[in-house]
Amino acid sequence: MILTAPLNRVFIEIGPLTIYWYGVIIAVGAGLGLWLAMKEADRLDLNKELLIDFIVYAVPIAIICARIYYVTFEWSERYANGPFWKVFAIWEGGIAIHGAIIGGVLTAIVFSRARKIPFWQLADIVAPSLILAQAIGRWGNFMNQEAHGGPLPDGSIIYDIVPDFIINQMTINGVTYHPTFLYESLWNILIFVLLIILRRYNPLRGEVFLTYVIGYSIGRYFIEGMRTDSLYVIGEWRTAQIVSVIAIVTASLLIIYRRKTTTIRYNDIPNNKKKKG
Repeated sequence: MILTAPLNRVFIEIGPLTIYWYGVIIAVGAGLGLWLAMKEADRLDLNKELLIDFIVYAVPIAIICARIYYVTFEWSERYANGPFWKVFAIWEGGIAIHGAIIGGVLTAIVFSRARKIPFWQLADIVAPSLILAQAIGRWGNFMNQEAHGGPLPDGSIIYDIVPDFIINQMTINGVTYHPTFLYESLWNILIFVLLIILRRYNPLRGEVFLTYVIGYSIGRYFIEGMRTDSLYVIGEWRTAQIVSVIAIVTASLLIIYRRKTTTIRYNDIPNNKKKKG
């Protein structure tokens, strides 16, 4: 393979305004996720405007929480001794998906209570959209040449099964790295398919979302161990791996608990929750 210059991370420049591929790809993922959730709401005969209202709140809050999460764990290394405005320089990179998920869940809890809709119902509808958006969003990391693993050994089978354009983009200063962004994107697509299939079997309400939490966390735990840009809590303890373990245990216990305490299934829609007209 003949190496070429890496792909330009800038999508377009209009005067002083610079739009990066990273933001465009995340926006595409969010848009497709919203479309999918609205299609599902329509199938369930729910008010689709509720989803639009939720996204209006959830997306900015998730981004803010993702940034807060990242800055918190990188404070001593990158921000403590630098100019304070760097804390807000999100265009330079530095958001964490776990922070975004936490922000999204908190928003969903508050939103569902304010609009008097079941949290688990909202979470189940949004879960496949969320994992799909994450799968697409990882390609923003590809454009930025980030979220990669350690050096790829010579003769690795990865060279034979991964397209050349990915290998080229993951070659930085002459060193080719594991495309862990790709591993996670493919894993997320697998979980997406699993959730879509699970919904057809009309599971207990909440199990689609909790399966998403477990499935994503399993993949993230192992893939995180390969990355070179991990956030750390103390010493060699990777933050994402600790959070993943906590998420797997918590979600598993919630599934067990809810199977003992609820009989409401995914497709059970109370009459007063249906869309108007």
